[in-house]
Amino acid sequence: MLRRSLAAAFTALLPLALALAPDARAQAVPGAAAVAPAISPPAVAAAAHVLVDLASGQTLVAANADEKRDPASLTKLMTAYLAFGALRQKAIVPSQMVSVSQKAWRAEGSRMFIEPRRTVSVEELLKGMIVQSGNDASIALAELIGGSEEQFVVTMNEAAARLGMANTRFANATGLSGPQHHSTAEDLAKLAGALIRDYPEYYPLYALKEFRYNNITQANRNRLLWTDPHVDGVKTGHTEQAGWCLIASARRGERRLLSVVLGAASDAVRAAESQKLLNYGFQAFDTVQLYQAGKPVAALDVWKGAARQVAAGFVADRHLTLPKGQAERLQLTLVAQERLIAPVQRGQRVGLVRVTLAGRTAAEFPLIALEDVGTASLLGRAWDTVRLWFK
Repeated sequence: MLRRSLAAAFTALLPLALALAPDARAQAVPGAAAVAPAISPPAVAAAAHVLVDLASGQTLVAANADEKRDPASLTKLMTAYLAFGALRQKAIVPSQMVSVSQKAWRAEGSRMFIEPRRTVSVEELLKGMIVQSGNDASIALAELIGGSEEQFVVTMNEAAARLGMANTRFANATGLSGPQHHSTAEDLAKLAGALIRDYPEYYPLYALKEFRYNNITQANRNRLLWTDPHVDGVKTGHTEQAGWCLIASARRGERRLLSVVLGAASDAVRAAESQKLLNYGFQAFDTVQLYQAGKPVAALDVWKGAARQVAAGFVADRHLTLPKGQAERLQLTLVAQERLIAPVQRGQRVGLVRVTLAGRTAAEFPLIALEDVGTASLLGRAWDTVRLWFK
C-alpha cells in the first residue's frame, strides 16, 4: 500500500522533474552521464582541467583532475574565502583601516603597491587581491585575520579539509611556489564552487575589470571578462612552475558552469581553453531540477503515531545534469521503508529515490520526513500493534 501511494505521488511529480530549472546546491552524482552527449568533448591544451555544473555538482569533463600541481595565485581563492567569512561574522568590516607590515610591503610577485606609511582599508585590500592579484594585499589580509600569515595558513588548511580538498596543502596565502604548496584541478573546483555558493554577496568582486590604487590602475587578468558577457569570474594564476592557470565561471540563463584550466602555455591559451570548456558544457548538456527543497512530495503512513501520516520530501533542491535531449528518458523509482513506526523526527530518512537513465543509476537521493510525528496514546499504539500482526 505504501509503495503504491508513493509511486502515485512521484508519477504526479514527474512533469516538474523534467522542467529545466537549475540553480541549487547538490551533491555530485556518480554515473549521471549514462548516455554519451552528442557533442564530443574538446581537446584541451593544458596539463589538467575540469568542468563542473554547480547546480548538480557533477563533473562533466576532466583530465588529470586529481594530479597535484602548483596552484599559483589560485591560492588566493582560499584567502578570499576566509576573508569573506570574517566579514560575515563581523570580525572585520570593509571600512576598517589596516596598517601595512614590512612583510606585506616587501611581498614578491604581483602587487597592489600598498605602503607601510599609509593605512589601507579592508575593501581596498580585497579588490587589490582579487582584481590585481596582489600578494601584498593577500599577506596584509592574512595578518589581519590570522595574526600572522603562518597562523592564517593553518586556518586555510583546516578550511580545505572541511571542503573536502583531500589533495591540497597550502604553505602561504599568496600562491608563491614551494614544495609543500599544492592542489589539484578537482580540489580547486570545489573551492571556487564553495566561494560562489557560500558568499554570493561578495562574488561580484570577481567581475571587476580593473582597480586603481596608489595612482596605479591595473586590469583584471581574466581575459574572458572582456570577451564573454556570461563570464563573471573567477581567478587567474601564473608561476614558472604552475604555468598559466585560470578558473572561470559563466552563467547563461539559470545555469552556472565552472571550468578549471591548469598548466596552459600562455595567457591567451588558458583563456581560449577555458572558453572551449564552458561552451561545450552549455551546448552538450542540460540541467534538470528534480525536486524542490522542503516541498512535500508524498504522505507516508505512520504506525503508532499521533498522526496517521508524515509529509516527506528533500532537504535540498535536487538537480541532475545529463546530455541534451535525454530528460524524457529519466525514470524515478521509490525505495521506501515498508513500515514507519512513530516517533518520527523531522529530517529522519524515510526512503530513497533512485533516478535511472538508459538503465543505469544516475542519482540516488534520500527521502526525509519534513515534520515530527510523536507517538500515539497507549490505546492507539495497542490498536496499531494488533493491525500490524495482520500485515
